[in-house]
This record gives sequence, structure tokens and C-alpha cells, in this order.
Amino acid sequence: MNKLSFIIAAFLLSSCASVPPIQLASESKSPFANAVFGGETVILDQPMKNSEASYRIFRQAATGFVSLSTVRANAEQASIAFCERKNETMHGLSETAAKPPYILGNFPRIELVFECVEKTENRNHHLAATKYEKLTVLKKLLDDGVLTKQEFEQEKAKVLAEN
Repeated sequence: MNKLSFIIAAFLLSSCASVPPIQLASESKSPFANAVFGGETVILDQPMKNSEASYRIFRQAATGFVSLSTVRANAEQASIAFCERKNETMHGLSETAAKPPYILGNFPRIELVFECVEKTENRNHHLAATKYEKLTVLKKLLDDGVLTKQEFEQEKAKVLAEN
């Protein structure tokens, strides 16, 4: 009985979520590339001139009961912490998110491609960070069903057109 309980507990704990390491985008492949259930990609910003490399972070929930916004927040926090360890700031380039329905293995998952930039460089490009934040809010509203796809595209175009 104790062995069975231990095996069940180990299985449940090991299946909580997918947490692969942060990798160089040039040396890694997107988990969405050959997936049965694809995702939707949103370009957040262009790479900054002085950045050396871009990175890829992928997060996936273990069930369909976890919200996509929770998975997104986890990926963002991990990428911010990754850049902070380099004494730099995270600058988002693109985001690919799973599309509902979250059933049959199509659990909420997200891929964020980002770069770490110098903090002084990021101050000069505060507008880029503001755009990223606005696009993230818009994407969350779309995912939560507050905005329609058409409204999202209109608002996204306005944000990207800002100087």
C-alpha cells in the first residue's frame, strides 16, 4: 500500500508542468514547429541593435485547468530573472501561445522569444517596453474572451503604430 501511494504521489508531482531550460533561439527549435496543436504568434518588437543573442523560453501547463495567463506570467518572470542575473533587462521579441480548446493534450502553453539588453539601452527604448506591456495586456484580453480577434488586431495595429 505504501509503495503504491509513493508511486502515485511521484507521478502526480512529476506531471505538474513542462519547464525546459531557457535556450538560445538560434540553437533551439520551437516546440510549436511540429506540434499537432499549433499556436498563434504575435510579434512584439524588433531586436535592438546592440543585443548579441535572443533566447527562447517555453512553458506548458500539465492540465487544461490552468489559465494561459498564468503560464504566460511564469514564462515572463523566468525570462526577467534570467536577464537580471546578467544585470540586463528583458526585451520581448515574439510570443507564441496555444489556441483553445485546451483538451486532449492541447494544454495552455507559451513560447516567448526575448533578448537581454543593457539597462541603459532599455531606458532609451522605454517605448518598446511600453509597447510590449500594452500588447501583453491586449493578448490577455483576447485570450480571456474580452476582445474579439478583429478588435485585438485593430488595437494591436494602433499600439505598433505609436512613435
